[in-house]
Amino acid sequence: MADLSMELIEPVFRMDCRVIYGDTDAGGIIYNANYLRFMEMGRTEMMRGHGLPYSAMEQEGIILPVTECYLRYKASGRYDDLLTIAVSLNELTLFTLRFHYRISCQRGGKELLLVKGFTKHACIDRQGRLMPFPDSVMAQISRVRPPEKS
Repeated sequence: MADLSMELIEPVFRMDCRVIYGDTDAGGIIYNANYLRFMEMGRTEMMRGHGLPYSAMEQEGIILPVTECYLRYKASGRYDDLLTIAVSLNELTLFTLRFHYRISCQRGGKELLLVKGFTKHACIDRQGRLMPFPDSVMAQISRVRPPEKS
């Protein structure tokens, strides 16, 4: 069974995102799968903020598909909420990354946790074969999180 821990660890990247009508269902509640999109936005901007945009990794021949994900819904987000997406890189190996997330909004003057979760990604080449991160990419990612010993 997968490790379902979802704690954030430093450094934590945060960004805000407004919920648009297209993110919601007929009741004005965020459609559940859209939280994966919000997580992708946070993860992409976190990596960009550390000098490693996905486009640069793709130029190195790397693709990072999601191999595992888990979401724990805590409350309903709504149309026009201003979300805060918090992301941390919690695990780095020669072949994988694991990001943890917390998505919240302000409601009644307090922070309301909507969703917490994680995504795990494999490093593959354009032919879909598992590959280790190239040294140049590993060096940049290691500045965010040192690799774990396998």
